[in-house]
Amino acid sequence: MSTNSDTQGIPEPEGASNIIETDYEIGQDNIESRLGPFGFDIHNPVFLISGLSIVGFVFLTLALQEHAGELFNGLRGWLTSSLDWFFLASANVFVIFCLVLIVTPLGKVRIGGKDATPDYSYAGWFAMLFAAGMGIGLMFFGVSEPISHFNSSLGGTAMENGARTDWAPLGAALDNPQAAAELGMAATIFHWGLHPWAIYAVVALSLALFSYNKGLPLTMRSVFYPIFGERIWGWPGHIIDTLAVFATLFGLATSLGFGAEQANAGLELLFGIPNNDVSRVVLISAITAVALISVYRGLDGGVKLLSEINMGLAALLLLFVIFVGPTAAIFSGFADYLVAYVKHLPALSNPVGREDVNFSQGWTSFYWAWWISWSPFVGMFIARVSRGRSVREFIICVLLIPSLVCVVWMSAFGGTAITQIVQDGVSSVADAPLELKLFMMLSEMPLSAITSFLGIILVIVFFVTSSDSGSLVIDTITAGGKVDAPMPQRVFWCTFEGLVAIALLLGGGLGALQAMAVSTGFPFAIVLLLACYATYKGLADEPR
Repeated sequence: MSTNSDTQGIPEPEGASNIIETDYEIGQDNIESRLGPFGFDIHNPVFLISGLSIVGFVFLTLALQEHAGELFNGLRGWLTSSLDWFFLASANVFVIFCLVLIVTPLGKVRIGGKDATPDYSYAGWFAMLFAAGMGIGLMFFGVSEPISHFNSSLGGTAMENGARTDWAPLGAALDNPQAAAELGMAATIFHWGLHPWAIYAVVALSLALFSYNKGLPLTMRSVFYPIFGERIWGWPGHIIDTLAVFATLFGLATSLGFGAEQANAGLELLFGIPNNDVSRVVLISAITAVALISVYRGLDGGVKLLSEINMGLAALLLLFVIFVGPTAAIFSGFADYLVAYVKHLPALSNPVGREDVNFSQGWTSFYWAWWISWSPFVGMFIARVSRGRSVREFIICVLLIPSLVCVVWMSAFGGTAITQIVQDGVSSVADAPLELKLFMMLSEMPLSAITSFLGIILVIVFFVTSSDSGSLVIDTITAGGKVDAPMPQRVFWCTFEGLVAIALLLGGGLGALQAMAVSTGFPFAIVLLLACYATYKGLADEPR
């Protein structure tokens, strides 16, 4: 097999590495031609099936808006209630798999070959993987989720016809603010800690291993060579890659929808811009246009630069909240919340026999499906920037360090909001809609106009980096693993990410976005479980 880095954009392994011998050439099934001044190099049939399906989906959603919302909400409810045990059990498998790799000799394998060196510094690497993996979500849920779990826990449980109707995690904490705060934060950290990053790590490691060490194309189908062999170049591989495109696009559209909701709410609060569908459509369109500029500038000049800027701004806002807010409460809360997370982790991750069905299905099941649907996008992006790291270094940095940063972020933002409610009697934070809770928390602190505007900028730039890096990933998959396909293809996918987000918002709001994330997350969860086995087989065959 040819692994010429000049033509395919994928470096050959450095040092000892067991390359898979196959007659398949990267791009051999591609259609390469020109349409006017624009060249294209697309995989047949992955690009055609996924592209035409998404175009048709956008058209039908916009044409049947009055029925779409009801359909999407019903779909989401059925999936999360019927398959909650499967999502929870799958996520547990991913965490255990990653922790095992850290402590076994397989952790000594180096991505890119035994003598490979990292392409990026730690600072640039962390900035890119974190901005892609959690950016918009932390901004939207950093205050709103801890407050939601705190309030529901404080209110206790409620029963109707023998079933719980409250949304509190586990057994709640009726009229006990301290216990409710610890339980609410433990539940929040559970949703943003080890489990989601383990999902990302599984995809990223498997893609990086089979591309940089085994010499296969940088697409999801390559991961399954130990299972399907040469058949991955046929329809089994076509199906896997098409599922990856769908999962990536709809998972990304969900996050873009959350970002648009929050940015629009902040702009209304600060500048009086109406918070409605028209404003959100304009906002998504404008941000997609900025993302197109980032696409044109490339990985280093676009995503990497914006990611580093955004991480700097996020760190600035975090430090402001820590040192201007209730500093002592944040630092003591960090330790208390981390202990509470460890204490409640077995019960929160239990997939069967749950009484807190609204929490486990409406929150956890949706989250795991959302992370899984995001995983091809985040995983491939992390794989692209992680060559040269050992497996042990990779897992520690992708799994443990971002999880710890999430704990710090949630403790600072969520802990400050809880302190405002419990100690200061502030009701505006608790009463505000989800998309406004961050701004309500900041309004109780000095320089609120400046920090709120900074929050909007962060949401928008996270929006841009997610759209840009998402288009890069989808383009790689639909170009048969080529990482240097013609620019118009990335422009096409970047544009369609915005159109899908707009179509789903108009066709059913956030419920529609969440429904599509869950529906694509289910089949892809099966793909990831198989990927764990394939990755183990691939690592066992590598020199250490």
